[in-house]
Amino acid sequence: MQPSPAEVARTLATGRLPGAAHVAYRPGPHEVRHATDPVGRVLLLVPVVSDLAAALRPAPGMPGTALVLDVPDLPPAAGAPALGRVWASGWAEALAGAEARRAALDFAEVNPTGDLLDVGRLFRLYRFEPAEIRLERGGEMLDIEPAEYAAAEPDPLHPVERELLADLADHHQPEVARFVLRQLGRSAEPSTLDGSAPRIVRLDRYGLVVDLGRPDARCRARLAFPRPVRDQADLATLLHPVLCRRRDPADRLDPVERLDPA
Repeated sequence: MQPSPAEVARTLATGRLPGAAHVAYRPGPHEVRHATDPVGRVLLLVPVVSDLAAALRPAPGMPGTALVLDVPDLPPAAGAPALGRVWASGWAEALAGAEARRAALDFAEVNPTGDLLDVGRLFRLYRFEPAEIRLERGGEMLDIEPAEYAAAEPDPLHPVERELLADLADHHQPEVARFVLRQLGRSAEPSTLDGSAPRIVRLDRYGLVVDLGRPDARCRARLAFPRPVRDQADLATLLHPVLCRRRDPADRLDPVERLDPA
C-alpha cells in the first residue's frame, strides 16, 4: 500500500511546506503563507500592503483572481526521495466578516501564527477551491480529480516525519537495521563500517521507504505496515515490537515492493 496521488497532493498542499503563488497575467511568483481547510480549500494569508495583495486585486466586474499555488516537497533528509510537487489552480477571493473569522480558525489548525489576530487590519485572508490539481512526480504530471483531492486525507505523519526519522536513526538504528534485513530475507549482520546499514528515508501512514546496500550499489525497498496508522501514537504502538527487539507476527511489516537502485 502506498499513498494515492490525491493523498500526496493533499499532504503537500496542507500548508506546512513553503508555497509560491503565480497570479494570472501578473509578475511573480510570490512567496505565500497558506493552509488548507478540512475540505481542501486553499487559504492564503497576505499582508494588505504587499505585491501579492496588489496582484490579487480582481479586475472590474470579477469576483476573484485566477492563480496557481505551487508547493514542492522538501525531503526530510539528504538522499531521501521527494514526494513530488503539487500545482493547484483556482479563483482566489478575499474573505471578510464571519467568513474570514472561520477561515482564520481553519488556518490556525495548520499554521498557528500571531498574524491571524491582525486579519482585517494588517492582513487579509483569501480562499479558493482548487478547480485543477496536478501532481508532478518522477518526470510525470498526474491530473487529479478535484473530488478525489477533496475526499483525500493529508498524511498524519508528514508534519513530524523529520523528527521521527531522526529519532529512529539516533536511538534505534541497530534494531531497525536488523528488522529491515530480516523482512527482506537477508540474514547478514548490518554493517556501519562500509555504509551498508539500512536507513529509513521516508515514512507515511502506509509504510516506510528504506535505503540499503553499499555506497556504490544503493537500492530502495518499501515496507508496508499491516494497516494504515492513525497518528504518531498509533505508529509507536505498531513499531514497539521492533524497537523492543521482540518478534510479534501480528505486528510484522510486509515488504510489498523492491524499488529501482538509487
